[in-house]
Amino acid sequence: MVLGVVALVGVFAYNFLQERGARRQAERSFSSSHTDVLLEHEPESRREPTLDVAPKRSEPQQDALPDTRVDYVIELTMPAGAVLKEAWAAIDHRFGRRALLAAEGSTALAGLQMVTREGVVSEAELVEFRSEVETLATKVKATVRAPEMRLALEAAQELDRACADADIQVALHVVGVPGGEAPGGEHPFHVTRREDGLTFTLDVARTPDLGRSYEAMARAGRQIAAAGGGRLVDDNGVLLDDRALAAIGAQLEAVRQALVGRGIEPGGPLALRLFS
Repeated sequence: MVLGVVALVGVFAYNFLQERGARRQAERSFSSSHTDVLLEHEPESRREPTLDVAPKRSEPQQDALPDTRVDYVIELTMPAGAVLKEAWAAIDHRFGRRALLAAEGSTALAGLQMVTREGVVSEAELVEFRSEVETLATKVKATVRAPEMRLALEAAQELDRACADADIQVALHVVGVPGGEAPGGEHPFHVTRREDGLTFTLDVARTPDLGRSYEAMARAGRQIAAAGGGRLVDDNGVLLDDRALAAIGAQLEAVRQALVGRGIEPGGPLALRLFS
């Protein structure tokens, strides 16, 4: 009986050590030394201005395709005759416009947008999305190929930091012309009336042809200031001469090049999705 008790205790001890080792291994696999990008950037930096007169804005394409530069993309290989539309409806309802599906022939791409102005998708949401797609694949007897989630999250956090650096609102103020009239027609910039004049604002990442759009905004501001005997100033009330305006233009070009280096053209389809 004593030997039996000793053996039983030994079994329990072995199982406990095995379970603790497995738990530690799982914690190491899912832990990350990277900080949460949502805590690094204040929410105010992601807020768009409220303006009286706004340009005609382009919205993300309704038929946008999954893109590995901004989406977590799962590839499904389906048997002939498989239909995804009904099964995909639940995923579309859960994740909204962040979830994209593109199917052609026996191959389908299911994508979840990883970064928006609100920040990076959470690990829990990504796990849920992948699980839902894998469940869908089982229903239609499709095989699945998906990227490693931890690497995808780290890449998304890096992209989010780059987007935060490019998420800029440029404001020029025409002061000293109370009751000044905003320029007519459509423009790539916003116009706000203020007590002593007008404010012109440019949403950098969402503006196509950024250089020309900024030049058009600066030109309009100068013309209205000159016509009304006012001044063109920055947020601190400092006068903006040609040299200062040129310096701002050079900084915007650097921002544009940084985005283009990641394959994101300001005002283009990817930019409209990221900065939404």
